[in-house]
Amino acid sequence: MAQGMKRLGTPIAALLGVALIALIATSWLINRDALRRAVEAQIRDVTGLELSVAGAIDISVLPASYISFRDVGLKGGGTSDPALQVDVLTANLRLLPLLLQRFEISDLTLLRPRIHVSLKPDGQSNWTPFIQTIARTMKPGAENQVSFSEIRIQDGVLDYEDAATHGTEKFEDIDLSLAWPSISRSFAATGQFDWRGERVDGSISFSDFVAALSGERSGLKARIASAPLKLAFDGSVANRTSPMMEGTLTIDSPSLRNALRWTGQPQPASGGFGRFVLKARANVVGASIALTNVNVELDGNAAEGVMTYANNGRQTLQATLAADALDFTPYISTFRLLASGARDWNRQLFDLNGLSTTDLDMRLSAAKLTVGPTRLGRTAIGANLRNGTLALSVGEAQVYGGIAKGSFGIARSDTVADIKAQFQFTDVDLQACATELFGLSKLSGRGNINVSLFASGSSPFGLVQSLDGSATVTGHDGAISGFNAEQLLKRLERRPLSGGGNFRNGSTPYNNLTIAVKFSDGVATAEDIRVEGPAAKITLTGTASVPTREYDMKGVASLNSTSGFELPFVVQGPWDDPLIFPDPESLIRRSPASAPLLDMLKDRKGGDAVRSAIERITGSGKRPPPAESPTAENAKENAKENAKSN
Repeated sequence: MAQGMKRLGTPIAALLGVALIALIATSWLINRDALRRAVEAQIRDVTGLELSVAGAIDISVLPASYISFRDVGLKGGGTSDPALQVDVLTANLRLLPLLLQRFEISDLTLLRPRIHVSLKPDGQSNWTPFIQTIARTMKPGAENQVSFSEIRIQDGVLDYEDAATHGTEKFEDIDLSLAWPSISRSFAATGQFDWRGERVDGSISFSDFVAALSGERSGLKARIASAPLKLAFDGSVANRTSPMMEGTLTIDSPSLRNALRWTGQPQPASGGFGRFVLKARANVVGASIALTNVNVELDGNAAEGVMTYANNGRQTLQATLAADALDFTPYISTFRLLASGARDWNRQLFDLNGLSTTDLDMRLSAAKLTVGPTRLGRTAIGANLRNGTLALSVGEAQVYGGIAKGSFGIARSDTVADIKAQFQFTDVDLQACATELFGLSKLSGRGNINVSLFASGSSPFGLVQSLDGSATVTGHDGAISGFNAEQLLKRLERRPLSGGGNFRNGSTPYNNLTIAVKFSDGVATAEDIRVEGPAAKITLTGTASVPTREYDMKGVASLNSTSGFELPFVVQGPWDDPLIFPDPESLIRRSPASAPLLDMLKDRKGGDAVRSAIERITGSGKRPPPAESPTAENAKENAKENAKSN
């Protein structure tokens, strides 16, 4: 065996020695001008770009075989500006052909290239000749078969401009490896680059690169990974008359809002749009994308359906989605009608920019829907946004134990929002509905609510100042908390001046409730307000100011008994805690001992003593003066006498 190894090693050593001598001789005898011309011709034949060298040229055979051009420009035919400029272009040579004085490029390295891509309005670009040449030379039987095995780009910069949209983009610090299909028909590119302040790791591969360059169908796999967004596509591509892609699309983003900002897309209004995941079957034709078998997740909301997206000068999104449960709370969390921690309306200006950039047509259905504190059952919603006008329609929603239908519209006019709302609530829980919609918590029972409102303003406060429209409420078998009309009326019937110390306690049950109000410039005027209970009946007239959230109303409460006792009363003060007190004059007139005091008041000579006595008896006036004053003492004596008379 040892002798065999010696016999085999001798010719191998001799062969290596001959090869080394040949390389040394080649480095001495190589025609450098011929090498340069051959490399330039091969690059021109392969890429269709003319090579222009302004700097030095370095040629090496040992230990590595390459030729380097410095300050290089490559441009297509008919163009004055180079499509590609490179600080150093290095062509590595194949060793065996080099020994035979044939110069063949193995691979290329472009150091600090500056690539310029200009897209013309007709869809052609300054790189179209390059693509056409590559497609022609790679076809079977072509005279100049592509021989590059790889092109490496280091520290490159790409500038892109679209003449039709005047859009520009810049990609920096590009490090790519292009696997050139010298043997197979496939093509792959992998690498990294910086775009808009983020490092992007990407890859793309074609199963049939010749077909792809020729516009024919080819398999395509693409992947982009960055901090704001991850995207993957696995399918096919063709470009016969317009770009077409078909396959599986996957998008994953920890924050859709950040991803939209990073890609330069318009952002929705504040609130929500965090975690986003989409997987669908995509069909791309030109600038339109049709998605089927969609599985989408946003802010924990998962839905299925179909979607289409188009960008033909204006972005348009259409979708039909269904979900088991949806939570819209994140999207309204930053919108507040009332100022935080106060009873005043919010005066913060609306942000209406999101209404003017995208057209939307969406159909959404859910078995359960949550909007802030409101819990809805099965719900069908339609949303249409076009030319800055948003229209929401609720086909049917199970809410407050009943059914809700209606529509809501927002039209933008500069910074002013024009609001139109029309809703019908059928057989709902009035306490839950009135509390969440109007901030009224003293009403219970079941009934129907119809609302038709119009307003314009740049803030919630501006809207309520211009509020117009109408609202009606019909209820049954409920109660109004805050006072017991029956007990109060019976007590005052017996003792009109017994006072109102317990007037704001208890509740008033009713069999039927009717409320009809009309809004004009933020003031609600009562047209018909009736409360009909088993023992008492109440009617109300007056107004309620929406901007100040205060009542200014008068009413009459009467017993259903044979006595027919009636009591006028007043409702004043804030919505959430109004003051309700009987009319002092009516109580005094019903008291035989105190009625003459009214006549004395008409006479100015009656003095402050009578007035103070009446105010003290009814509890409706100002605070009495200090006890040590003579006026206070007279008032006390008069009050005692009147009480005895009662």
